[in-house]
Amino acid sequence: MEAEAAKLIGAGIAVLPLLGVGLGIGNIFSSLITSIARNPAARGEVFGIGILGFALTEAIALFALVVALLLLFVF
Repeated sequence: MEAEAAKLIGAGIAVLPLLGVGLGIGNIFSSLITSIARNPAARGEVFGIGILGFALTEAIALFALVVALLLLFVF
């Protein structure tokens, strides 16, 4: 296998966690909307936790993107 082909395959494998990130973000916001719909008075408490979960989940996507870009352009 050529080095260029291995780089492209590695970068493709490195972005596979983005599938889990998309599912995780969808799950976080569906739970957030459901909890606010059930108890609107708890919106202030639940919203902050939901946004924190979103930020941490999105950080995983950024790490996967950085690894893929490193594989493509550095190695």
